[in-house]
Amino acid sequence: MNFSSSEENYIKSIYHLQQSCELVNTNAVAATMHTRAASVTDMLKKLKRKKILQYERYKGFKLNEQGKKHALGIIRKHRLWEYFLVEKLGFAWDKIHPIAEELEHICSDELITKLNDYLGNPAFDPHGDPIPDQHGRIPNRKQLSLNILPLKQTVKVSAVGNQSTQMLEMLKHYHIGIGTQLSVTKRFSFDGSLEIKVLKFPNCIISASVAKNIFVHHDK
Repeated sequence: MNFSSSEENYIKSIYHLQQSCELVNTNAVAATMHTRAASVTDMLKKLKRKKILQYERYKGFKLNEQGKKHALGIIRKHRLWEYFLVEKLGFAWDKIHPIAEELEHICSDELITKLNDYLGNPAFDPHGDPIPDQHGRIPNRKQLSLNILPLKQTVKVSAVGNQSTQMLEMLKHYHIGIGTQLSVTKRFSFDGSLEIKVLKFPNCIISASVAKNIFVHHDK
């Protein structure tokens, strides 16, 4: 079944919202998509006609198995294109999201298979997000946010939660990226901010809100 770019954007948005709640409501989708609730309602009717949504009156809606499968396919394409843009074309990690947003709507399974093979079957994108495989399976790894990391323990950055351009620009300024080795040298009880040491660079201080969006795993 074919979907428009707009329909796919809604499908992906609903999928992400479902990760934190079983049933999604219209207002939540409207806020995520930056549109009116009435527009969301119209789109939901279209998606329901295409049989990828389950609706419970007065409770909310969710993607059915076919809808989740399609959402994971869109996410797979998006993250593979992000990997390609950074690793093969040299784009900065804070510049790739809007480009991948356009490329993710290309409907060619053969192209994505060849792209995946060309890239060496990467498991994670440049922001540390897992790339679903062709069957929708998502790789998993143990990681924790920087704000609960014990002091003076050297770790590698594995993912970034908030991937806004402003956040990524700031991390780049502090020489922090996926794979960066760092340690927490001091924790300030006043506001929860952290002093961190990035190897080969001077110590810097980051806020608690930034720290909770930086995920790390042990270098073992």
